[in-house]
Amino acid sequence: VQLQASGGGLVQAGGSLRLSCAASGRTFSWYDMGWFRQAPTNEREFVAGITWSGGSTYYGDSVKGRFTISRDNPKKMVYLQMNSLKPEDTALYYCAAVFRSTRGPSRRPDEYDYWGQGTQVTVSS
Repeated sequence: VQLQASGGGLVQAGGSLRLSCAASGRTFSWYDMGWFRQAPTNEREFVAGITWSGGSTYYGDSVKGRFTISRDNPKKMVYLQMNSLKPEDTALYYCAAVFRSTRGPSRRPDEYDYWGQGTQVTVSS
């Protein structure tokens, strides 16, 4: 699976952005998908995950209630709608794919099989 993330940019605190992740290659619906982020000097952090069917979603505590993950399997796309952005959301955002399992998408980045190149999100105060 090849992944291409896009949609990052500079936004003021309280604003919104929508990230997109385009997949190509192997059957997209075989994979649970996740969004992660990494700020300078920080570890890669789980932001959100979605099961292969889109039936279940999971969020990191810091984004719960503000971010929404979704997917469109026929289009091979995953989205991250980010509302009420805060300066602490500033990071490089990655989409990632992990072969689907009954556990759902892992929160551990080392368990993911494929990664996109990252898109920068900067939130100004």
